[in-house]
Amino acid sequence: MAKNNNIDLMLVSVLQSRFKSITEEMGLTLLRTTRSPILNEARDFVTGLYDRKGRMLEQTEYIPILAFALQPVCQYIIEYFGDEIFPGDVIMHNDVFSGGNQNSDVAIFKPIFDGDELVAWSACKGHQADIGGAVAGGYNPEAREVWQEALRITPVKVYERGKVRRDVWEMIFANIRFSIVEEDIRAQIGGCTVGERGIRQLVEKYGADNLQLHIEHLFDLTEARMRSEIKNIPNGTYHGQSYMYNDGINENSKHKINLSITVKDELIFYDYTGTDPQTPGFANAPYSSTVSAIMLTLLMVIDPNIPHNEGLMRPIKINIPEGCFLNAKYPAATTFGNTIAGPHSDAILKAFSHALPDRVTAGWNRALAVFMSGSSLHTGNKWADILFLALKGGSGATEGVDGYDHIGLINCAGGLLAQDYEMFELHNPLFLLKHEYASDSAGPGKYRGGLGVDTEFIIQGENTGCVTFGDGVDGGAFGLFGGMDGSINRIELKYPNGERYVAKTKEIIKDIPTGTVFFQHAGGGGGYGEPSARSAAKVLREVKEGLISPEVAKDFYQVNLSSEMRK
Repeated sequence: MAKNNNIDLMLVSVLQSRFKSITEEMGLTLLRTTRSPILNEARDFVTGLYDRKGRMLEQTEYIPILAFALQPVCQYIIEYFGDEIFPGDVIMHNDVFSGGNQNSDVAIFKPIFDGDELVAWSACKGHQADIGGAVAGGYNPEAREVWQEALRITPVKVYERGKVRRDVWEMIFANIRFSIVEEDIRAQIGGCTVGERGIRQLVEKYGADNLQLHIEHLFDLTEARMRSEIKNIPNGTYHGQSYMYNDGINENSKHKINLSITVKDELIFYDYTGTDPQTPGFANAPYSSTVSAIMLTLLMVIDPNIPHNEGLMRPIKINIPEGCFLNAKYPAATTFGNTIAGPHSDAILKAFSHALPDRVTAGWNRALAVFMSGSSLHTGNKWADILFLALKGGSGATEGVDGYDHIGLINCAGGLLAQDYEMFELHNPLFLLKHEYASDSAGPGKYRGGLGVDTEFIIQGENTGCVTFGDGVDGGAFGLFGGMDGSINRIELKYPNGERYVAKTKEIIKDIPTGTVFFQHAGGGGGYGEPSARSAAKVLREVKEGLISPEVAKDFYQVNLSSEMRK
């Protein structure tokens, strides 16, 4: 990195912190103004700032799978519109074949100008309650191509030079089922306006050219920190494999993720040669979603305080062969792509376990999620929700620490919140009966996995249907170094006539009658280390608390309760 005497290192630090705070202000705007519980309760969105070339200045990923969800699109938009980008423009996008990560994740971009000069971009991307297609909510296990999943929104201006393009706006929302989506897109435009305001204040204070000079130095410093982190990983090539189960067509199918991670000095190379071809169903991922899964898992094993900007990506090289199910070719269906982060991260963690055994975790509970929609019995109003409350299982344990209980999926960890019980019932015609830690759900180990949860509620609405999408019933979260697997996911519907139905991992369930009791078990995380090495006192305490049974204490932890209680 060349020395530049015009660089004020204090200003570089101030800018990095200010970029971060602006993206957080944008996020607070969405939390306070969006209508869907997917956004304002679960926080399924990302906010970001990008320089004039579309390079990441900073992001706040309220869920980690959106870590690489905006920069590729921003750069595509710049190339797409060329010189036809003007002050006051607002651009919408969701298309997975031009940089997007998931059809339901809709992005808003706003260019930021200093006079007539483009200086930066602000952007918000959020998971929308509907985006057209054959099935409400966008998750369609029966899809065979992208048009059966969603309305494809390639880059389109919904505002031009500050004026709404009413024809374009109405065409888009005429193809979307729920009016709440239009309201949430307006909230995202507001979030981008907050980002625009913050960048303009910096330009006015420091000048556009001086600002860009210090941004370049910030990128260089971040790259240097990232190279230093990679240098701490022993040189070598590390292999990991895992499987995604059920492509939505063949329940018994399984699809291999084959990964080699090569570390050489200050560079790291991910190679997915040998990964199985794309599936004919919707269980495929676009490139951006797969890269996000790589980044979120890498950030788990290095310094978490490294700024999230362009410099972070420079020492990382990635080869994902086009046509494999982690980089599906047009016009493949791909809505399950974000959820593939579960089996994908398993392969990455297994590979890194050979190089960084004290930093990796055991397996996290994989997804088994539900998109449910219908109408209110009393008002007739339509409603839709992804039941985040019920899907959050446990994380894998690591050296010295038990897994987190009820934290959620690895692609959403740390950001995705469980819904408030009262808000859950206010948003949805559902009456919650039970939501509690599930006994014996955690994978046994010297450090046990995080606990999963059991959730039960009564469906009180009309015209109710749901889509299940997941990958977590063919095996629990894997254990490491002698640790054992977590429990297996399960969804069961108990109909008013006494009939019981166990849901598949990928299916559409229609015409669910009022009064049906919905039960979901979200499994626990994998254990780390031999269970027999766990403290007998911890085992005894957790038996008393009902977290593990006496049988598990005896059979896996080798703790004789009667003798321990006499001590």
